[in-house]
Amino acid sequence: MPDDLLRLDGLTKAYPGVVANDDVSFDIREGEIHALLGENGAGKSTLVKMIYGLVKPDKGSMTLRGKPYTPSEPSAARLAGVAMVFQHFSLFDALDVAENVALGMENPPKPRDLARQIREVSETYGLPLDPSRTVGTLSAGERQRVEIIRCLLQDPKLLIMDEPTSVLTPQEVEILFETLRKLKSEGTAILYISHKLEEIRALCDHATILRLGKKVATCTPSETTARAMAEMMVGSSFASPAAKAKTPGEVLLRVDNLTMPAPGAFGTPLRGISFELRAGEVLGFGGVAGNGQDELLLALSGERTTKRGTIWVKGADVSRDGPVARRSVGFLTAPEERLGHAAAPNMSLTENAVLTAGRRQRLVKSGFINWKRADGFAQDVIKRFDVRTPGTHVAARALSGGNLQKFVIGREVAQNPDILVVNQPTWGVDAAAAAAIRQALLDLAAQGAAILVVSQDLDELMEIADRFGALNEGRLSALKPVADLSIDEIGLMMGGAHDMEVAHVDA
Repeated sequence: MPDDLLRLDGLTKAYPGVVANDDVSFDIREGEIHALLGENGAGKSTLVKMIYGLVKPDKGSMTLRGKPYTPSEPSAARLAGVAMVFQHFSLFDALDVAENVALGMENPPKPRDLARQIREVSETYGLPLDPSRTVGTLSAGERQRVEIIRCLLQDPKLLIMDEPTSVLTPQEVEILFETLRKLKSEGTAILYISHKLEEIRALCDHATILRLGKKVATCTPSETTARAMAEMMVGSSFASPAAKAKTPGEVLLRVDNLTMPAPGAFGTPLRGISFELRAGEVLGFGGVAGNGQDELLLALSGERTTKRGTIWVKGADVSRDGPVARRSVGFLTAPEERLGHAAAPNMSLTENAVLTAGRRQRLVKSGFINWKRADGFAQDVIKRFDVRTPGTHVAARALSGGNLQKFVIGREVAQNPDILVVNQPTWGVDAAAAAAIRQALLDLAAQGAAILVVSQDLDELMEIADRFGALNEGRLSALKPVADLSIDEIGLMMGGAHDMEVAHVDA
């Protein structure tokens, strides 16, 4: 049996009002891919922050290769052989690959030597990358390669990966898995965090499950069903989303030849996007991150307007209207970036409810906020979508990412929109919460709403969408019934391998 590389013994970390980790103990062996699972707020992030030196435990100890391990900061963790690839990339768009890699190294070599090392490592591990490419021109998958190669150049003994496949096509996921298996064969241990349980079953040797800060179970993923692991995480069973039989009704949203320049140097222009969305229909748009998803949401929400192309809502032209006017006619949107765009970080949940629901839910009258009514609406969202928080007074930034996601999506669904456009609705949430959000979208469609879901989770789109289109370099493919597509075909469409002709509006 391989030797233990890292041993955690009784790690405990508490914050005011919550115990994030409570007496957590487990081992990670050399050459092992070890999954860390748990629902939102289970304590995964705090635990890996302690391992990586970002947080100091209140109690407990760690040993690395049999010696006490107490990293005071990430640089100490890296020197000890622990590296981490975060869910959110920490790269500078205006710098090239080599410059970004150098910024993450304690003592970077000379530029020429570093470029050579990047090429060698990228070729060795099947992650081709040009060190002279500007990061702003890279796809999401290529950006992840930069983060991984930056870690591999440090020759880590333990590599922590947080939701590494959330921005990848199925083909890119396979490349990543081949890389991780090669690292495993060389003795590197990998601590892998993901909500995609079928990936865990295919890749990981062992899994540790956290619930409410405590270790509650271990398992061998290949011998355990995804549902069984999900139920270990939440401590109970839950229902899979089920769509109700429906016949699409009248066209509620029509987009004709929507064309917009890129919002910045590294944004994506929209190129002649056209589609129709009917009452009772769920339309799914997939695409690798950076292919126009955010730009499309800005255009549909009214945050950016254009003189080229037309947006019709229930037969009325809203192309020049801003967000308030569009929301007033039942056209609601929820962007991908939950903290800072969908929610104001320092405002309470009640205040954040007022920001988008003030007019539609009659929370504001004659310029005055009805705080009792606003607080009641926020409480309803928290209860309906199982948002884990001490109360409505809590600031948005204090919630875990998954719980804030549940609040943001719940806030829009609870307003019963006629049209709802959501970008990454289940990003970063656990299996049970994802199932609940998807069911809420399906229920809304069954009531006659028109739903557009933009997502990089192909399983999600296959599960809830009626039709599918792929975004690639700001263009929209022809729309096809989901029932006629396979995951591989969708992945190829997302990568631009299929005919990316502009979708024409249905006659």
